[in-house]
Amino acid sequence: MLKVGIVIFPQKFNLSTNSHVLLRKTVPGKPFITLACLFLSMHNYQFPEQTAIYHGKVRDVYTIKQDWLVMIASDRISAFDVILPRPIPFKGQVLNQIAAIMLDATKDICPNWLVDTPCPNVSIGKKCVPFKIEMVVRGNLVGHAWRTYASGSRELCGVALPEGLKENDFFPTPIITPSTKADAGHDEDISKEKIIEQGLASSADWEIQEKYALQLFQRGKEIALKQGLILADTKYEFGKIGDTIYLMDEVHTPDSSRYFYSEGFEARQSSGEKQKQLSKEFVREWLIANNFMGKEGQTVPEMTDEWIDTISKRYIELFEKVSGKSFVPESVSEETMMSLVTESLKKNKVI
Repeated sequence: MLKVGIVIFPQKFNLSTNSHVLLRKTVPGKPFITLACLFLSMHNYQFPEQTAIYHGKVRDVYTIKQDWLVMIASDRISAFDVILPRPIPFKGQVLNQIAAIMLDATKDICPNWLVDTPCPNVSIGKKCVPFKIEMVVRGNLVGHAWRTYASGSRELCGVALPEGLKENDFFPTPIITPSTKADAGHDEDISKEKIIEQGLASSADWEIQEKYALQLFQRGKEIALKQGLILADTKYEFGKIGDTIYLMDEVHTPDSSRYFYSEGFEARQSSGEKQKQLSKEFVREWLIANNFMGKEGQTVPEMTDEWIDTISKRYIELFEKVSGKSFVPESVSEETMMSLVTESLKKNKVI
């Protein structure tokens, strides 16, 4: 049974311009969760030989024939399982271009899905059969790991956590704390043993993903350090084509990763000062400060033009800091995007 809850929008919220309606449903045995349905801001393009379409919270994924994907990174932004009422200019371009840079920088470690980026916010690549797990790699005790640790637990996803750590401290070596990739509801922590026991991955496939994830994290740390950053944690998703395991989706982006500034890190740790982060955490903090955590009946704070501009500039700053490149905003018409995607599909002999 679908249970519909209401998120109360600010008085100035206009559905005709922001076009977001949030639906919530309950899953037996799970807390009240949020799903998002977007109307005007979710396009339904029709590419040549398209066979399916999937709208995620941020990305729209089009299946071409049966084994290729066109993935469009939208300007939508989500937090607490809620898609917020207004898009963020150039956010899709930022995420898509960082992911493309990082996938190229790690392709010697493992094969990945990406083949082409014909537009600033569009990627084309191979369709994989995904493992329904996320490989979360943590180099520092932060976020969910810290909350677990602070509660007194010294185990996370079957991994023992050492005594005597403070928030944001480095682990002796990076750890993998996997989670399930839920079709509905929140992702759940899970141990390596449970993953194999439940058939989410074979022992052999787990070992390959584990090896790839740690090597990717090490490369990510090296890239970050050159930019004066510490890659604190991130997640990877893998899938298979035949017997080969591929890296999928986005890699080392501010939506999937947490970075600290390396300069002054140790001094801040010693003094107990809050670490400077480079991630979308500032959006979650703003929502919390305005009494919104995605719970039933809570009000989405008004997103003013000034705040939208601030978020956009922060994402651009993230791009430049993480990539070391200058950001060049690009706006492409829908007609041009369709043409460039079609040309790429032809060039790569997909159609």
